Amino acid sequence: MYPWLFRTFLSKMDPEAAHHSAMLVIRLLGFPPFSWVARALTKPDPSLRVQTLGLTFDAPFGVAAGFDKDAVGVDGLHALGFGHVEVGTLTAIPQAGNPKPRLFRLIPDRAVINRMGFNNRGSYAAAARLERARRRSHRTVLGVNIGKSRIVDVENAVVDYVTSTRLLAPVADYLVVNVSSPNTPGLRSLQAVESLRPLLSAVKDAAEDTPLLVKIAPDLSDDDIRDITALALELGLQGIVATNTTIARDDLGLVTDPAVVTAAGAGGLSGKPLAPRALEVLRLVRSLVPDDFCVISAGGVETAADVRERLDAGATLVQGYTGFLYRGPLWARQINRGLVRA
Repeated sequence: MYPWLFRTFLSKMDPEAAHHSAMLVIRLLGFPPFSWVARALTKPDPSLRVQTLGLTFDAPFGVAAGFDKDAVGVDGLHALGFGHVEVGTLTAIPQAGNPKPRLFRLIPDRAVINRMGFNNRGSYAAAARLERARRRSHRTVLGVNIGKSRIVDVENAVVDYVTSTRLLAPVADYLVVNVSSPNTPGLRSLQAVESLRPLLSAVKDAAEDTPLLVKIAPDLSDDDIRDITALALELGLQGIVATNTTIARDDLGLVTDPAVVTAAGAGGLSGKPLAPRALEVLRLVRSLVPDDFCVISAGGVETAADVRERLDAGATLVQGYTGFLYRGPLWARQINRGLVRA
């Protein structure tokens, strides 16, 4: 049913408008009795539970940051069977993001290019919503992804991140420092170890007991990944999210018309073409860290076989986003059932 709906209607809508329409339905699914019915159909098998970060995840597969930027759909996503939801990216200062259009489909590649630019209503507003969500007796694990406010200079990024941390760490099950989005000017420069060390140190102090992870780009060299991983271990972080979107185009084997790709312009590419590099980065990070260090793999995951491949390669948890667009609302259910059969 969903493939027909996508081909016939959704693929012809503006991608961002289609996403907002889907979020309206997801938010509705967060309310009883819709949530009861949906959860009865999608609840993961108990054999899929994962213990990490001092938390119990119903299943290893969750929603990556970027899908629910303002923490408005966490109840509905829980009802759809996801084992966790990472909201954000949230910034200390509310911002509209980059000019539209800023989201583009590469349908033959089952991929997306986005240059959203951390559009969100700010950490303060999200904190209130997350506090309410955490009070619910039946809820998903809530990750919170934080980034730099666009109007804040890179030189002042530490204070900006710490502001978000103090607001959000108390209402997050775990916190992720995003220094790897390509859509905020200067942000990726914070991945350099000399810049990253004071940032992560300050955020870790502000986060107190909340588990802290850092999200890295697939475009880093292997040596840079080794350096960041070593820094995360040195500072006592609990994990790494690998990876964000990529700015690469030429080496991805894209089959979409090159004119369409060029017309989409700059931004981060996600979806199936990112899978090989995301898997490489996962294997590299896992080879450098102890078994109890949490490695969350994201990028190019669409099927249960994809998730199983990441788990076998050492991922503690797996996240998806772009696959939701191509697979539809029963995506998590399909993956969870496939994992049980495997």
